[in-house]
Amino acid sequence: MRIVMAMMKHETNTFSPVPTPWSRFEEWGAHRGPDVVEVYEKTNMTLGAYIRLARAAGAEIVSPIAAEAMPSGPVAAEAYDLMSDAILDAVAGGTDAIMLDLHGAMVAETTDDGEGTLLARIRQIAPTTPICVTCDLHCNLTEAMVANCDALIGYKTYPHVDMFEVGTRVGEILFAMLRGECRPVMSWGQVPMLSQTLRQGTDDEPFAGLIATARAGEVLAATVFGGFALADIAHAGASAVTITDGNAHAAETVRDRLLEQLWQAREEHVYRHRPLVESVAQAKEIEDGPVLLLDHADNVGSGGTQDVMMVLAEVIRQGLADVAVGAIRDPAAVQAMAAAGIGRTVTLELGGRTRMPALGLEGRPLTVTGKVKVLTDGEWIVRGPMYNGLKVSLGPTAVLDTGAIEIVIVSHHHEPWDLGIFTSVGIDPRHKRYLLLKSRIHYRAGFAPIAKATLTLDGEGVTTSDNTQLDYKNVRRPIFPLDRRNEP
Repeated sequence: MRIVMAMMKHETNTFSPVPTPWSRFEEWGAHRGPDVVEVYEKTNMTLGAYIRLARAAGAEIVSPIAAEAMPSGPVAAEAYDLMSDAILDAVAGGTDAIMLDLHGAMVAETTDDGEGTLLARIRQIAPTTPICVTCDLHCNLTEAMVANCDALIGYKTYPHVDMFEVGTRVGEILFAMLRGECRPVMSWGQVPMLSQTLRQGTDDEPFAGLIATARAGEVLAATVFGGFALADIAHAGASAVTITDGNAHAAETVRDRLLEQLWQAREEHVYRHRPLVESVAQAKEIEDGPVLLLDHADNVGSGGTQDVMMVLAEVIRQGLADVAVGAIRDPAAVQAMAAAGIGRTVTLELGGRTRMPALGLEGRPLTVTGKVKVLTDGEWIVRGPMYNGLKVSLGPTAVLDTGAIEIVIVSHHHEPWDLGIFTSVGIDPRHKRYLLLKSRIHYRAGFAPIAKATLTLDGEGVTTSDNTQLDYKNVRRPIFPLDRRNEP
């Protein structure tokens, strides 16, 4: 048996000014051929599950590419073609099955439906070959995606700590299909709603209840997708997909139950804002740390620039002390600190290097003075529950110690979902009073177990949780909450 398996993942924020060329995928760690198996086999990620199932079946594994990049603007045409062509060439070489780890919210310069376009092209080459697909919980599901595969599933956790579990489940369906023991039937649908990402944590309502319904569906698989509201495309929004063994009615019944539950809870999918000054003042009153301060409007895990200084400026203005910041992306600042050397005092114009035309915002640097405490190459291995075992790179990295605040400054975008963002540069986050994180939900994977309190700080940036700040031009209308009177 010959199986093609590949990963092609990007969550595209169409409002983000951060470009997405092929080099951005290389920064995260793009791999080809046998290197894919070597890198991912011992991880708890989807490809790790696929590889284990293929090994158990005695199959030959063909792994043309595994590529992922931190969320940012639309994927460059060259990068999209490079990744999709690698997969298509492998399929054209002959295969008995195809196992794909996709995201579901990829927008490229040449297509608004990166995954659907890829799958349709695969189907043209291999019209009857079984295909299974794993997607992110933030997938903007499309008809092309469902119509051109046999079994599609999504994560049930946010932060995404169930990649291996979900990959195993859809892979088992695929292998049962190959053995003639299963005839997968899928049913899917959308609701006219942009669910706010900050309201999609699966430990909280409304998503905790939605996931419980999906798990209790008594079908082969049931997935509810929150969607990704920062993609201004026609099919953005919440959806559901179910898989049964030949029973279309059962698939439709569970699908409709999930869609109804999504719609009935629509007001709960809207984040309620609070003045930044009040939130930081509240943080000062909390005595026991670590207190997590979430700069969620500049969340690099949703396409943020990671150099908006508004929240950090307010933290400094109000005099918070014993703070660690993870992290500011400013390669020029890192270079200046490296030139000065460890132990030297420097004054920097930090961050604020990126214009955000979608919000009409110019970059605003923050003047800071401190000692160069640490310089590293930024490479470390994730040991927490999300992306466990994967080697990541922050690029050249430095720590600036102002006395009250230790600021981790990096050269590559990276969301702080693992304690390694601090421990890799010698900071023990467990003993800080405040941890300022440019994250919104993924931080929970590594930091929730040590947090004594958590506050969302409403700054500015292209991952804003306020839809009214964004000028939507392409999303289907009417849609909630942009059009609050719409009904499905």
